[in-house]
Formats: sequence, structure tokens, C-alpha cells
Amino acid sequence: MIIAVDGPAAAGKGTLARRLAQHFGLGFLDTGALYRAAALRALESGGDPADPAVAEAAARRVSPEDIGDRRLREERVAQAASIVSAIPGVRAALLQFQRDFAARPPGAVLDGRDIGTVVCPGADVKIYVTASLEARAERRFQELRRAGEAVIYERVLQDMKDRDERDSARRTAPLRPADDAIVLDTTDLDAEATFQAALAAIEKKLAGKHRRDAR
Repeated sequence: MIIAVDGPAAAGKGTLARRLAQHFGLGFLDTGALYRAAALRALESGGDPADPAVAEAAARRVSPEDIGDRRLREERVAQAASIVSAIPGVRAALLQFQRDFAARPPGAVLDGRDIGTVVCPGADVKIYVTASLEARAERRFQELRRAGEAVIYERVLQDMKDRDERDSARRTAPLRPADDAIVLDTTDLDAEATFQAALAAIEKKLAGKHRRDAR
């Protein structure tokens, strides 16, 4: 079984995807970490993450071990990841990695921005997690403060807005819900309520699929 969980930054998709993977006994892949890893490699090379040649070379060097690097959560890396992820060559370099992971038995939950539309368009369940810009900026602001970073809310809000625009406007795999995705707005939901709402929607969808298959 493959579950695709997409959505913008700080909507809560990562937390949800991990819980769903644990609940259903599936593998979990934070695909955003792949782009962050490519961005970090580009930054460490001293090159410009916006340079396609630099970004693509970095993406080709990404390995499974890179995903666990704690520096991937730094805001500078997040911003660079949003830039490199808009480069078609970077997305192409990381696409097969994601598909191979999803194909491993017994299945997987993949968290990203184009899982349901590009990476795994045939996923059994597709969830698009969203929330208001202000709610997401507040979540990221608090996350960065807990990590000890000196941040200003207004800057975080603007960075979030800029990132949304880049993700939605890019020509290759733009951020958008799949036509058959379950859309879940978490603006007024905590992690537990989000999980319960997603679980109910998934079980309903799977039950309908089983009925259709039995006909």
C-alpha cells in the first residue's frame, strides 16, 4: 500500500505521515529531506543553489545517509531546498530514488509536494494537508525558536509566502492537490485531531476500494 501525503511547509504533513506509517506498518520517506540534502550539498560546495549545474550535481550525490543530517532542519537549508526543488534536473535526479522506496514491500507513506501528482500518481490513498499561511508561519516560528534560532515572525511569514509562491509557480511538478486527493485543512487541528481525521478518511476510502474490487 502506498499513501501519498502532500502539502505546503508547516501544514503538519510530516508528523501525520510518520504516524500513518507507524499505524499501518509501512515505510516512511520524507521526500523533502532529499531536496534539503541536495541543497545542503550545494551550499557546502560553495556554489549557488540556484545554478542548475551546481544543484543537479548535488542532487546526484544525495545518499540515504544524508537524510539523517541534523543540519537539514536549518532555515538556510530550507530556503535553498525550495530553490533547488524548482530545477527540473534536480527533480529528475531524485525521482527514481522516491519511486524505488515506495515500491519496497509492504509499501510506504511518502511525504512531499508532488507525491500524488508525479512520484506516485497511482498511490492507493492521496492526502493533501494544508493550513492558513498565518497558522503555518506561526508553527515554523515556534519550531525555529525551540531550536534556538533567533527569528522574527514577520520574516518567517514572508519567507513562507515566498516559498509557497515558488512551489506553486514552478513549471515542473508544481505544488497542488491531486484530483483524487483527500484535502485536510489543519488550521484549527492539533496533531492528534489531524491524525484521527486522516485515519477516518483513509479507512473510508480503502473500504470503498475494497467494495469496488470485490464486484
